[in-house]
Amino acid sequence: MARKFTRVGVVGLGTMGAGIAEVFARNGLSVVAVDRDQASVARGRGHIEHSTGRAVARGKLAESEQAELLSRITFDTELKALADADLVIEAVPEQLNLKRAIFTALDEICGPETILATNTSSLSVTEIAVATSRPGKVIGVHFFNPAPVMKLVEVVRSVVTEPDVVADIEAFVASLGKTDVTIGDRAGFIANALLFGYLNHAAAMYSERYASREDIDAAMKLGCGLPMGPLALLDLIGLDTAYEILDTMYKQSRERLHAPTPIFKQMITAGLLGRKVGRGFYTYDGPDSPKVVADAHTPVEQPDTSAARPVQRVGIVGSGTMAIGMVEVFARAGYDVHFIARSAQKVETVEGELRRSLEKGVQRGKLTAEERDEALARVTGSPRLDDLASMDLVVEAVVEEITVKQALFANLDEICRPGAVLATTTSSLPVIECAAATSRQADVIGLHFFNPATVMALVEVVSTVATAADVEATALAVCNRLGKHPVRCGDRAGFIVNGLLFPYLNDAVKMLQAHYATSEDIDSAMKVGCGYPMGPFELLDVVGLDVALAIQRVLYQEFREPGFAPAPLLEHLVTAGRLGRKTGKGFREYT
Repeated sequence: MARKFTRVGVVGLGTMGAGIAEVFARNGLSVVAVDRDQASVARGRGHIEHSTGRAVARGKLAESEQAELLSRITFDTELKALADADLVIEAVPEQLNLKRAIFTALDEICGPETILATNTSSLSVTEIAVATSRPGKVIGVHFFNPAPVMKLVEVVRSVVTEPDVVADIEAFVASLGKTDVTIGDRAGFIANALLFGYLNHAAAMYSERYASREDIDAAMKLGCGLPMGPLALLDLIGLDTAYEILDTMYKQSRERLHAPTPIFKQMITAGLLGRKVGRGFYTYDGPDSPKVVADAHTPVEQPDTSAARPVQRVGIVGSGTMAIGMVEVFARAGYDVHFIARSAQKVETVEGELRRSLEKGVQRGKLTAEERDEALARVTGSPRLDDLASMDLVVEAVVEEITVKQALFANLDEICRPGAVLATTTSSLPVIECAAATSRQADVIGLHFFNPATVMALVEVVSTVATAADVEATALAVCNRLGKHPVRCGDRAGFIVNGLLFPYLNDAVKMLQAHYATSEDIDSAMKVGCGYPMGPFELLDVVGLDVALAIQRVLYQEFREPGFAPAPLLEHLVTAGRLGRKTGKGFREYT
């Protein structure tokens, strides 16, 4: 039977420690909260009072409940106040020597059966445990910020943690209403190991001036449904904290992708630590404020599209899901659309799918019957590329094979009128290789729509080294008319979204391959701990493992980064025909 904890201690009353103390008190526990001096204790008390005060203001907590909660917490500046605690959790800054010193002191103060826990997010639990005479009773209990809100807790066992201690802590975490994943002692554990590699990559992308901070963040929020963009999240975490976590992970893994990108050190040295000081990647209206204010790097609200070429007639090449979605999006926005499919039968199929989709929109109240009929009236189709001769803009959505796209662009170059803009919706292939198949490289651009095109607001506007300025302006103007959110970037493999997303997915496969955690626990950690809409393995099964492998290979070939090499497990599953939901088997099996 699991051990019951009634008196618990918290060491360190920063944002995280104060949040953990609040969680314990909310669950009826008697809490002793300790920090180094009265000023730190006062700040910690203020954190808890402010957090519970917000809950009262939102009607989630009665004033009497707030008073009762606060009465359960005793504040002190001496570790000896923890002498009779059943469980003590440490939440001081991520400095190994500091944590070890605290655990050594707690080992002498607390009873022999007291469990000592660390809330470290990246340091070795084992190295902390051996600073005591009871390493078997030391465990990692990693809460996520803000602790009263976030449901995930990573329970981290070292090689010497006693099984009963693990079981007792798992039951305790469940009693708090939290979701537990239990894992071994490895830098970053699950969530941070996957999250911070992605954040590091995003910071590098920004420092290379590949895209603006606003476009990087918007791309990941709109393209992947993430609650925050990576640079805004780094500001929230604190750049100094992010640097420490990455540095710890790199020292243990020697994985170059975990080596903190130089911009972290530069910004830390300049005092740009994020929200807590009012400046980081963004500027805020004060320390600890979430409100972003304009600064010298803030772009104008709408990029100048005055030089845009006039576009009314749009051609779409392709008959798959993406092509059909784009036909609908352009037609509903008032463009005259002519699509090209391989055969007359395919043309009829596209027309049927388009009618069905528009009818669903009518039934759901998203458009009127009149708007449906007007959109259908604007659409024509044929199997003849020559019918695109008078188009102002042609967008291809054919198979992701560069030779097929190059042949198509060579044909479009001969067929389309001078001044027509030619666009590819490739998600990873080089746009310039499509442009090089034509005699009008300046007229070629990438317009990467996301699936389903009728729903997803994001479009990556990809300019090559040869794309004319008025062609980019045309693409931006078209996106605005479509009601889409364009983000601008250069022509390199993966662009923004896939360039950040797929290395993260590949890292998740490597973690599973190393038997560090199950696919279910990894998915749970990223959904519950980081607020992701889907876990990495759920997403891979939806995308298709063959598609993911192809994109990862393109990224590896482009950047020659060893960490981008596709995980062997991913290659083996594709070889075995386990491609995800479309085949009924991927990382999971489907019925």
